[in-house]
Amino acid sequence: MVSGVLEQMLPHCGDGEVAFYGGTFSLLPTAQQQAWLEAVAPFVRSGRVAGIRVSTRPDALPPGSAEWLAGLGVTTVELGCQSFAADVLHLAGRGHDEREAATAICRLRRAGLAVGLQLMPGLPGGDRAEAMASLATALALAPDFLRIYPTVVLRDTGLAQLYLDGRYCPVPLEEAVDWCAEMLWHCRRAGVPVIRLGLQATPELDGGEALLAGPYHPAFGQLVRSRLWLRALLRGMAVTDAYLVAVHPAELADAIGHRRGNLCELQRRFSDFTLVPDSALPRGHLALNGQDFLLMNLSAYEG
Repeated sequence: MVSGVLEQMLPHCGDGEVAFYGGTFSLLPTAQQQAWLEAVAPFVRSGRVAGIRVSTRPDALPPGSAEWLAGLGVTTVELGCQSFAADVLHLAGRGHDEREAATAICRLRRAGLAVGLQLMPGLPGGDRAEAMASLATALALAPDFLRIYPTVVLRDTGLAQLYLDGRYCPVPLEEAVDWCAEMLWHCRRAGVPVIRLGLQATPELDGGEALLAGPYHPAFGQLVRSRLWLRALLRGMAVTDAYLVAVHPAELADAIGHRRGNLCELQRRFSDFTLVPDSALPRGHLALNGQDFLLMNLSAYEG
């Protein structure tokens, strides 16, 4: 069945990866793992896809497992670390501690695999300080990329029961956007890509069938990126007293903000404010009355 689906979906030549998500891949029965990976192998050999990506947990990679996965064509492994705080991991029932993530990363790197880490700020027992500390630990482990999912409460889960019992309060959306904007800034400074911010939108999440509470938004990633732009634009206006701001066209939507939120706020504060695209500007730059500034500098959370 896997081969048939891939035959229909994959291009004749591509540099992407076939990904197995939605669970702890390396804890599946060995025969099932092997069957699925071998079904993808012909497409890797023919150049229709560059490799295979799987997700798992730090405590689900015993010695030898990374080499076994690599031998069957896996090129990238994502680890659902979620946090590096012992009390948060315990309350979340993760089954691993902060040391196991470092051990798992070492095993994956020795096997020649790319490594991604997943973090979930806002778990029970977590706060902004914990989120930033967990991020610092994650960045110190030098992952190839990160995903950041602020915790939401899904129906019919253990977390849902804690929420309904009044023993857990999810982070409000605006606060989650603030946390993740700061986290994104630190990741960019460290040169570590963040390939996903917030859960992928689905009809079940958007319609409320799956979501009970928490900071879900179908455009969460844009909200976070736009928060950095708003921070930079406000600082830039204060520094230069400029009212004409230019950005690269590819970043104009984030600078304007979701549903023009940034633009409306800036025009409310500065009636003559104008934001325009300029293809001559590099990405990550903004020109205020012709003077070039870096987004990273103006949106900085330190110094």
